[in-house]
Amino acid sequence: MEAELERWLKEQGITEVECVVSDLTGIARGKISPVDKFIAEKGMRLPESILLQTVTGDYVEDDLYYALLHPADIDFICKPDPQAAYLIPWTLEKTALVIHDTYDRHGNPIALSPRNVLKKVLALYAEKGWQPIVAPEMEFYLTARSADPDLPLQPPIGRSGLRESGRQSFSIDAANEYDPLFEDMYDWCEAQGLDIDTLIHEEGTAQMEINFLHGNPLQVADQVFVFKRTLREAALKHNVIATFMAKPVTNEPGSAMHIHQSILDAQGNNVFSTADGGKSDLFLSHIAGLQRYIPSLIPMFAPNVNSFRRFLPDTSAPVNVEWGDENRTCGLRVPVSSAANQRVENRLAGADANVYLAIAASLLCGYIGMIEGLTPTAPVEGRAYERRSLRLPLTLEAANEQMEQCPVIRSYLGDLFVDGYIATRRAEMENFKRVISSWEREFLLVTV
Repeated sequence: MEAELERWLKEQGITEVECVVSDLTGIARGKISPVDKFIAEKGMRLPESILLQTVTGDYVEDDLYYALLHPADIDFICKPDPQAAYLIPWTLEKTALVIHDTYDRHGNPIALSPRNVLKKVLALYAEKGWQPIVAPEMEFYLTARSADPDLPLQPPIGRSGLRESGRQSFSIDAANEYDPLFEDMYDWCEAQGLDIDTLIHEEGTAQMEINFLHGNPLQVADQVFVFKRTLREAALKHNVIATFMAKPVTNEPGSAMHIHQSILDAQGNNVFSTADGGKSDLFLSHIAGLQRYIPSLIPMFAPNVNSFRRFLPDTSAPVNVEWGDENRTCGLRVPVSSAANQRVENRLAGADANVYLAIAASLLCGYIGMIEGLTPTAPVEGRAYERRSLRLPLTLEAANEQMEQCPVIRSYLGDLFVDGYIATRRAEMENFKRVISSWEREFLLVTV
């Protein structure tokens, strides 16, 4: 495999390699290496501490920091995955991005690494002879550039010279306003081998969605990880910002990462379907596992303070773990499909979630349901928005506490990951609380 990667780098004329890992937030961290050095060293070292950084670059509290990491702040070892090498089409120099796996000095996978968490969950399925298949849908907004974070975001100016002024769900003309940007995005994705499919205009003003083709969860997660950066770069080329914030614009719908998932057996048959195309017992147990354990893993689907603004009333996002056939008001939707494509769509993850962790969490919940033989509730046929049962924690604090106190999740993901992940969420929450918002200045400054 290493020889194949070396040959590919030479065939592509690569001069620089971006060696990256994903941190808990989903930020790419690593080093940029001359290609000769990359080939000679066959990996890199990074400090353990990068996996306990928050989105602001801060770290968790000192007592937790030294409880979770080596007191000497040592390095971990990063090894390139030859199956996760991508061209970077927008750079002046011929550059490749290579995603790395992380290990300690004894060769053990680093527990805090999001990619390792997903691989750990996939190993559970492999032990049962199952192969999960996933297909994410990524929603995002295009906005005008602004250097002032206190100003509300505005839609960008399109080809017509106008800003989009209203919701244009599924409008072809509205999506075509940004054709030059999307043409670059598609060209760059093709050059990188990213399996993107349909582009649609979503409900929000200048809100779009890209669907990915179904595939192996690790490979799909890698592609989404690369895609988010690719889209941002294409947007910047056209003087636009692309954002995957869960709720970037007041009074507009939030952005989700819907995850379609199904399971194949060793013969390639969909275990979610019976011989006559109905829902199998394993499928129903998978749904039941999602219902029972998603509430305890919400921080992996909604990781930021902003994530929970997507769950406010009248925001088009489900706030429950109800399920139903073709029911978009449920957190878990079963699309109409053939027996071979029988699947469930988890509609709860935000576009801001770390893709490795969101897919891992979704698959883990379903796996536990299958192993425990759980039974789901009755499917919902009408609106599920107003239902008060099976609801989610609606604040990051409540979600953190529920995940922290779930022994079943700890037994699968390990104390180190759970404690480290929750610690970063709490550190970000404390950082957020120190910021005085424009709402507070507007309504409290001279009235209280």
